[in-house]
Amino acid sequence: MEKVCVESLKKLQELGIEQQLQSDIEWCLGSYRNDKNPSGLYEMAARTLTVLQAEKSKKTKGVTAKMITDLESALKVASV
Repeated sequence: MEKVCVESLKKLQELGIEQQLQSDIEWCLGSYRNDKNPSGLYEMAARTLTVLQAEKSKKTKGVTAKMITDLESALKVASV
């Protein structure tokens, strides 16, 4: 989950969108690295998934199906 969130953060930064979400992801990554509790990462991944799906539907360059699939897979693993 950490890896997926880091990759998602990089993509959001690259696209220059969702500044608040970027800040929230950074905070959650720091928190996770400190306490190893991934609950915040799951919430951020879900929020990021929604944003990236919207960007993909607008055909935003750089938002790939693989990135969305990776997020969905990470969230499915979390719900098991």
